[in-house]
Amino acid sequence: MNSGLIDSFGREHDYLRVAITDRCNLRCVYCMPIEGVEWKAHENILTFEEIIRIVKIMSGLGVRNVRVTGGEPLLRKGAPNFLNELKNISGIENVTLTTNGILLGEYLNELESAKYTLPDGINISLDALDCERYKRITRCESITPVYILPLINRLLVKQITVKINCVPVSSYNDEEIIPLTELARDKNIIVRFIELMPIGCASDLQCIPGKDVAAIIEKSFGTLVPFDGVTGNGPASYYSLTGFTGKIGFINAITHSFCDTCNRLRLTSEGFLKLCLSNDQYLDLRQLIRGGAGDNEVANIITEFVKNKPRGYKFSECREGMSKIGG
Repeated sequence: MNSGLIDSFGREHDYLRVAITDRCNLRCVYCMPIEGVEWKAHENILTFEEIIRIVKIMSGLGVRNVRVTGGEPLLRKGAPNFLNELKNISGIENVTLTTNGILLGEYLNELESAKYTLPDGINISLDALDCERYKRITRCESITPVYILPLINRLLVKQITVKINCVPVSSYNDEEIIPLTELARDKNIIVRFIELMPIGCASDLQCIPGKDVAAIIEKSFGTLVPFDGVTGNGPASYYSLTGFTGKIGFINAITHSFCDTCNRLRLTSEGFLKLCLSNDQYLDLRQLIRGGAGDNEVANIITEFVKNKPRGYKFSECREGMSKIGG
């Protein structure tokens, strides 16, 4: 990759996570306080046109992969068309979406009726299959996994890569590890277990380390065999299980730091470019582009800013929760 986004440690950045809203229809225990948060004013959120402009600029600097996140991105009106526009940006090779799945059926309906270009992959955040555990961890009474699970088949028929993301939290969903793993037995999907990051309201919860999750899986299904195939652009490690069609993944950010190979940048819904999930340093791109800066000026400022990326995370320095930063 010939990237202009190289930091002082030689890491090249080709992956941009874009939060298009701070709003969510769930109140997951590790992400958002039960009372919610104060939503950003509409005028303080980047327009889709502004985001497209920023992505085009960053594509010229070597960004090739874009993941759309939130909040819950499908809450934002016009999200399907926006995803379609991202797919048509020159230089962008991979566009993916992370969603809690509640509005996924409506998105697929619009995608089909409007004949939008399909995203390359969709990650569904699903921390429990048991209805009561799901309600407890999401603090949502009106939706159950029974509603979300059938949508997986609709995605697979369209040949969209499907990943299920689970954050194991002690005393909340310990008993969900085996049922969630089972989803990959007969379906060509990837079930991933992500270590809890101790920021915001998650700092009061207890992480289940990835090695403990792996031990639980191996006790029931046998040895996890490392899988070297390409399954994404992020930091996950992937494994095969005998008799399974799909794969199992682990993102062990706490117990096995992957900072040395980090290739990611984050754009918040307000237009702040962040270098690291745990670092409060940001570049206000909203102010730059609304202030009249040209594309070349913005590109040069971004390039210089990325050079300052810290070597590794320090969660003790992070004063914001995941819901404000973007998933």
